[in-house]
Amino acid sequence: MMQNRIKQLRKLRGYSINELSMKAGISKSYLSYIERGIQKNPSLHILSKLANSLGTTVEDLLEENQNPEMNVKHLDEEWIELFTEAVKQGITKEDFSLYLDFIKFTRLQ
Repeated sequence: MMQNRIKQLRKLRGYSINELSMKAGISKSYLSYIERGIQKNPSLHILSKLANSLGTTVEDLLEENQNPEMNVKHLDEEWIELFTEAVKQGITKEDFSLYLDFIKFTRLQ
């Protein structure tokens, strides 16, 4: 559902509700209502602001039948928290890639 997708992307990007509301230019309480499913029909203007702030499209936010196996963006809460913490600690994509290569190498030994 749309509210789950917005919350998932917000956490994946490492944004608090307050940070995303500021980036999108909407109130924190309105964003909270959307994420909790209280506000079920936000306008396209609001969805566009959220999509732009999350680096995605309105279509992506509204997509209901996303197949987790086909969607690399689908992560459970624990993965999102781990990635968020890694980004906060300054780990780059390159660092992470090198770490994965190291793990693969050590497992072959």
